[in-house]
Amino acid sequence: MALPTLGNGSLSWRLIGFFLLSWLGSLLLFRAVLGARLEQSQVQESANILAHNIGLSELALERYPPEAVSKLNGYRLVVTNDPTTTSGPQRTNPDPQLGRQQDLLRSLLCQRLGHCPELRAERQPERGLWIRLASPLEPVWLFFPLPTARLLSRDPLLLSLSLITGSVMAGGLFLVVEVRRPIRRLVKAMAQVNSGSDGQPAPAQGAQEVRQLSEQFNAMLVRLQDSERERQTMLAGIAHDLNAPLTRMRLRLGDSGELGSPAKPLLLDPTSQTKLSADLDSLGRITQQFLLYAGSLNREPFVVVPLDSLLQELCARYDDAALTLDLESLEASVQPIALGRAISNLIDNALDYGEPPLDLRLRAQGGDRYVVEVRDHGPGIPETSLARALEPFQRLDRARRGEGHCGLGLAIVERTAKTHAGQLLLETIPASQGGGLRARFIARRYPQ
Repeated sequence: MALPTLGNGSLSWRLIGFFLLSWLGSLLLFRAVLGARLEQSQVQESANILAHNIGLSELALERYPPEAVSKLNGYRLVVTNDPTTTSGPQRTNPDPQLGRQQDLLRSLLCQRLGHCPELRAERQPERGLWIRLASPLEPVWLFFPLPTARLLSRDPLLLSLSLITGSVMAGGLFLVVEVRRPIRRLVKAMAQVNSGSDGQPAPAQGAQEVRQLSEQFNAMLVRLQDSERERQTMLAGIAHDLNAPLTRMRLRLGDSGELGSPAKPLLLDPTSQTKLSADLDSLGRITQQFLLYAGSLNREPFVVVPLDSLLQELCARYDDAALTLDLESLEASVQPIALGRAISNLIDNALDYGEPPLDLRLRAQGGDRYVVEVRDHGPGIPETSLARALEPFQRLDRARRGEGHCGLGLAIVERTAKTHAGQLLLETIPASQGGGLRARFIARRYPQ
């Protein structure tokens, strides 16, 4: 129970961190976007109050001294020709904001007072503006303080907007970091398993439900890997147990008991001996197809090869008169042994169940795919049975009449196509177009 509590606590702290960072970021953003407009509004509001106080102060200076007027209006008044010299040395670094406020306040006071007073900026020790009052006897300056520019504004509007926006941004960040990103990793891991590879465990991160889902997936992946290892061990045992008696039966069909075999050769007439030998070949072929289908086809690494050269070398063992090649020059990342076995199955299937001549074509498709097409001129397969022909252990007697087959040839080809991120399509060609069956092996050029 301690681990979930720790995970929930860590998740809560991350959520708080998302909120604080989002609130601070939105506050700075609104400060940059709306700061100038808010500053202008504040200066305009201050100009109304300041113009009223300047007018009253100028009237009061006709009868009272500056010290008394200062106590009445609450502003600091000095009598001097240059008020900035009484405030200490000026700061050498510029203050662009103060310059903008000075220009805006001068224009506003000119409109409200009817005349334009002289203004001078003060940066130290207090930030503000000196404004010269209209005095009949001596130069009197009124000091109007301005707030120091802060990185973080205290304006209620900015705080409210940043709070709302920060909450929305925090929720979005939480969904992206704690939900969407872990789910994308999980989907990627599931896609690896779906493509036939061993797959990698998904990291148990993010929200509690996402972590639980990742943990369930990792447990399922472990069970699948254990089942795969058990199946491989079982298949290895089946291959050994079947090959041993098949070898002994082949030896018994020999002419003598050589090779140290204690068994005597079977005394059969030539016809029975031929049939028994054919049955043994069929049994061996069925066993091999079963092991190929049930075994893992993705153990072989992908390598980039010239696909046309690979197919040309593969077809060298077939009769040139029965097979016509039309190969486009292109490269692809493939499993050479598995792909060669799949194309050989298509060619053998066409030779056993179709009629010559056979056509094998290689073409690029869409830039990132290629198509290997094998066509014969036989009776083909009925349209209603095309989908069933790809199912394992299905023998369509009307279209198949060979021996030593268990209905796994096309299933092996389809599995190889899926391993290469593609598919196998079958199409029966109408008699008006020459008839026959067209098998199209479509795959990606770089599936990984």
